[in-house]
Amino acid sequence: MSAPDATALATALRRALDGRWAEVRQEVRAQLGEQRLLPDPDLTTEQHRDRVAHGMRLIADSGRPRTGFDEARGGRGDVGGVVTGFQMLGYGDLSLLVKAGVQWGLFGGAVQALGTERHHARYLEQIITGALPGCFAMTETGHGSDVANLRTTATYDPDAGEFVVHTPDAAARKDYIGNAARDGRLAVVFAQLVTRGENHGVHALLVPIRDGAGAALPGVTISDCGRKAGLNGVDNGRIVFDSVRVPRENLLDRYGQVAADGTYSSPITGGTRRFFTMLGTLVRGRISVAGGAGAATQKALALAVRYGELRRQFTDPTTGDEVVLLDYLVHQRKLLPALATTYALQFAQEDLVERMHDLQAPDGDQPDEAAQRDLETRAAGIKAVGTWHATATIQTCREACGGAGYLAENQLPQLKADTDVFTTFEGDNTVLLQLVAKTLLSDYARRVGRLDPVRKVGFAAGLAVDTVAERTGLRTLLSRGDLRERAHQRRLLRACEEHLLAGAARRMRKALAPGADRFAVFNGAQDHLLQAARAYVDRLVLDAFAAAVERTEDPAARAVLDRLCSLHALTRLEADRAWFVEHGYLTAGRAKTLTTAVNALCAELRPHAGALVDGFGIPEPWLAAAMLGADAEAQRDGDALADDLAAVG
Repeated sequence: MSAPDATALATALRRALDGRWAEVRQEVRAQLGEQRLLPDPDLTTEQHRDRVAHGMRLIADSGRPRTGFDEARGGRGDVGGVVTGFQMLGYGDLSLLVKAGVQWGLFGGAVQALGTERHHARYLEQIITGALPGCFAMTETGHGSDVANLRTTATYDPDAGEFVVHTPDAAARKDYIGNAARDGRLAVVFAQLVTRGENHGVHALLVPIRDGAGAALPGVTISDCGRKAGLNGVDNGRIVFDSVRVPRENLLDRYGQVAADGTYSSPITGGTRRFFTMLGTLVRGRISVAGGAGAATQKALALAVRYGELRRQFTDPTTGDEVVLLDYLVHQRKLLPALATTYALQFAQEDLVERMHDLQAPDGDQPDEAAQRDLETRAAGIKAVGTWHATATIQTCREACGGAGYLAENQLPQLKADTDVFTTFEGDNTVLLQLVAKTLLSDYARRVGRLDPVRKVGFAAGLAVDTVAERTGLRTLLSRGDLRERAHQRRLLRACEEHLLAGAARRMRKALAPGADRFAVFNGAQDHLLQAARAYVDRLVLDAFAAAVERTEDPAARAVLDRLCSLHALTRLEADRAWFVEHGYLTAGRAKTLTTAVNALCAELRPHAGALVDGFGIPEPWLAAAMLGADAEAQRDGDALADDLAAVG
């Protein structure tokens, strides 16, 4: 591959990555360059919270939070734009990203999505400007991912026209709630809605928790979660309600209404369907977490790749010169496949944001259930895979920088600490992949159910033939394709996905037998289900990357992206090569060829590593690191926020 101009290549790559919301990204880059809100490990918890609160005011003053709200609230209805802008905060202080996500994504998003016009008119303007700080009180000490079984209750009292919000026991305490420990004044509280003695499942209500002076209101007990491994600029807290009364109008009642006499009604029939419809409107938070994790991963790679091009270690016996780290294959193996997957996930994220925007624009029609379910499935899978990738890649970047990567001044330890929780908040990753698998199995069953009797017999016979093919090694036919060919890469990933899904369906059919222990069947197949879900996400991500390559117009950028896409695909195949060999899709010899191909791609992409990380478009002031030659202390002294910090300290 010829070497294009690095600056021109980086610009073309940035154009490809920026996608539909390129203008938003450019605006945010300009703002980030002016206000370098980087975390400072020397700050106390309270100083860090003050610094993040200052950042929240800057964001509010910029008007950017208004972007995602509808035009009636002075917004632009640009849901995709606001999520894109939000995830770019991941280049800076992730505490600011999380706190902004709580205020305008979770809290504000819940009021907009679950409330009606009276809630919008009363609260949204104050939420958008930051005048009304709020919380999203869903998680409980005893129930995190299992939202349907939350224990907080909201019991309607028709005589008073009020809901009584109550924490029945310690396990029902609202826990890890962002904005709760210090700043929040109003909370969206998820609770079991009880009226006329009947439980109608989890609904959301607006519950004031503090007065204007910041004191907890009567019946509300708030405590601080304290120092965490990371994200200490976020004031996570715990909330307990002791029979707190709120007006009937405080129910966010878009999907469930309670009349003055306590009569319950809903436009959606069926409690389960209503529950998932309500939660589905909040998928934006999950998508935003995936995007923020992606930004943090990009930053870690930018730091590590740049360091790998500067740091020299050991001597080349031919020339007598010390060799830069990134010229070693083992170092390329650490960083370049991770870089390829980070690009892949960025393109998958962009596709996900586009789907969400088109489905959930404030002035759009109610999306059909199939499209919404598909969005939720994709979001769950990409959030899980993307945040696991962030955790693994940031650790790899830390190791790739040796002792320098362990110093706080080089930012990697803070990135590692701040993103660690991303794998378990906005949905535990293992649970999310189980949800993906459940949806895939449901779709699979519907697909089979639509077949006529004759075709069903043929389908069953096909499964039997499939099993014989596995045993006789006929799948080795697939292994004869060119591993560098995109269609063949996809065929292998698709074969894995279909094979695992069919096998999971066969195992789960046992649960339908009379007298079967359904939990035991499900529990025994969990490993298989997670594999099937991961295979589905791998195929989605490759498809998104391949589509991005096809629409890239710049020839040099397209050529680099094509090789990078192959590196991503072959790295995924290499990671699961034991499975492909065991099931006859690759011979042992072809598995070795796979490794050779990955090594060759690393060598081909090595000259473009700098341009590839520059293509992320991270503002330079946000990449300040002493190991790269930057005088971090001097830059901090020149920070526009120095006076604010001095006042805090």
